[in-house]
Amino acid sequence: MMSTTSHRNQTCALLIIDMINDLEFHDGTLLFKHAYPVAEKIVTLKNRAKQHEVPVIYVNDNYGKWQSDFRHLVDHCLKKNVRGKPIAQLLQPDEHDYFILKPTYSGFFSTPLDLLLQHLKVNTLILTGIAGNMCVQFTANDAYMRDYKLLIPRDCIASNTTDANEQALHLMKNVLKADIRPSETISF
Repeated sequence: MMSTTSHRNQTCALLIIDMINDLEFHDGTLLFKHAYPVAEKIVTLKNRAKQHEVPVIYVNDNYGKWQSDFRHLVDHCLKKNVRGKPIAQLLQPDEHDYFILKPTYSGFFSTPLDLLLQHLKVNTLILTGIAGNMCVQFTANDAYMRDYKLLIPRDCIASNTTDANEQALHLMKNVLKADIRPSETISF
């Protein structure tokens, strides 16, 4: 069993990547199968983070809808009969959460995420979400290049397959120096 490590000397933020998602695309059913159990872990982690006043930032695709906004995306996922509705219900953002819409895979590319993190004086990121081998990994790559410390709880990311997710975790641990311990061992 891994030991519990505290991150009190560092300012961290919890990023929830692409979990507010209708999943109405090819392989959406496959991804949902892996994403729902992860959503349950993320909501527990989010609740613990909130108790310690750790900022929560939703980082979501704009899905090519340049005239949309995050609240519209949340409403779409909550009020329509879409595949991702149960996940959106679990992880519904609250009024104190932050949000960033991204045009592509990385949460940093062409977004104000880095400016927000600087404003919040964050130096450690806890990355969660889908897909582990795409948007989480691209965001982790860019965070690493910006010298953020990375925690990527292995039970809080999902990809279309377990193998793809494990490969992404292996890469993020070994190349990006990410801590991939399970979420319950993270202490704030």
